[in-house]
Amino acid sequence: MALIVIGNKFIKDLEKSGALGVYVPLEGGFEGRYQRRLRAAGYTTLHITARSLGDVAAYLTKVHGVRPPHLGKKSVGKGAAVGNIYYAPPIVSYHLQQLPPKSKGLVLWMIEGHILSNQEIEYLAKLPSLEPRVKVVLERGGDRYFRWTPLQDTLPTSYQSA
Repeated sequence: MALIVIGNKFIKDLEKSGALGVYVPLEGGFEGRYQRRLRAAGYTTLHITARSLGDVAAYLTKVHGVRPPHLGKKSVGKGAAVGNIYYAPPIVSYHLQQLPPKSKGLVLWMIEGHILSNQEIEYLAKLPSLEPRVKVVLERGGDRYFRWTPLQDTLPTSYQSA
């Protein structure tokens, strides 16, 4: 019964701030329970890792070019010698278009958020104000129990908006 109450507080805090920084026990298990609560509340969740995102803003909201590793093979001709560019759709914009009609929105749950720079975290904290249907949960590190705080509050004071 306690998880239902805690889950509701988590959802209310997420709706209020738009982006949360969470600290999870390293053995795992808790985040799945909170994601289940989010889905039960009417949100669609997208679980991704922060590793190898590149430009976070471009990856999430813009069409962006990617080059797969060339594996020793080089292009011949007028193009770059390191291979062709393939264009990938923006992941958040694509999932927003596919939301069910009665969905409250998309929750972007990112693991391994400790590798992101302060600028990237600041962008993720502002993303819900740019697109109101998107909420962000960023795993900032480990702790002995599952706790959360507004994502903007996890940044150094020089990055926090006045």
